[in-house]
Amino acid sequence: MTVLIFGSKGQDGYYLTKLLQQEGIEVIGFSRSDAVNLSDFSTIKQIIEKHKPAYIFHFAADSTTAHHAVLENHQSILTGAIHILESVKQVSPDTKVFLSGSGLQFENIGKPIKETDLFSLTSAYAMTRNQSVIAARYYRSLGLKVYIGYFFNHDSPLRTERHMSQKIISAVKRIASGANEKIEIGDIHVRKEWGFAGDIVKGVWTLVKQDHTMEAVIGTGKAYSIWQWVETCFSLIKKDPKNYLLEKKGFVSEYQTLVSDPTSIFSLGWRPEVSFEQLAEMMLLDKP
Repeated sequence: MTVLIFGSKGQDGYYLTKLLQQEGIEVIGFSRSDAVNLSDFSTIKQIIEKHKPAYIFHFAADSTTAHHAVLENHQSILTGAIHILESVKQVSPDTKVFLSGSGLQFENIGKPIKETDLFSLTSAYAMTRNQSVIAARYYRSLGLKVYIGYFFNHDSPLRTERHMSQKIISAVKRIASGANEKIEIGDIHVRKEWGFAGDIVKGVWTLVKQDHTMEAVIGTGKAYSIWQWVETCFSLIKKDPKNYLLEKKGFVSEYQTLVSDPTSIFSLGWRPEVSFEQLAEMMLLDKP
């Protein structure tokens, strides 16, 4: 069995590759650093025609919601999805395709979000994600096996410091080594999920292995505040976090709570295994 992963160098691609290889599956990964351009249809078609994979996973994206990434995300998320789907239709129609989505696509009124909730247009990122779902549903109507998993915040030691979880972890490491610095945070009361990427891709694998093509929220269903993450990380080095925090003036959060309702994926037998506290320790020790 052969599997193709687009966006293989990100944390989701890394952990899914590791999971599938442990099951003896051949994984072929592609990323921007491999000079594979998702906006080049002929290249994508040639790759899919050559390998005739059992599964394709499309993770490629810039995770920022900022408008400046609108063209990049249009190419990687939407154009990439259409090129993959059309290639599969033409040359490998039995291939199952997974497209990653986001909890940020949905209207958020502070309640747990499920895959059947209404979409929102609160950012260029959400717009592009929504368009890719429409494309997936169209190709599904043509008979393709297309799955979508909507991700919520999930982390690992592979995160960069542009993500709040790793920004805090990296500062805590430096403080543990004697640094006297402040961590600037916008709103410590924002609540979101802190799933482990290795768990989330197991949810993805659970989703695509069943025959019913469906869309599902893949999350922990548990929300923690940024302050709880800070407290947990500092407890691991036995220091008081209040001595190291700095409020970011004028900051306005995109949301106050972003949490999933993972009932559908839970019904397939998947459950997250790594706890909030275990994730913090894993990232502090830098053990992917």
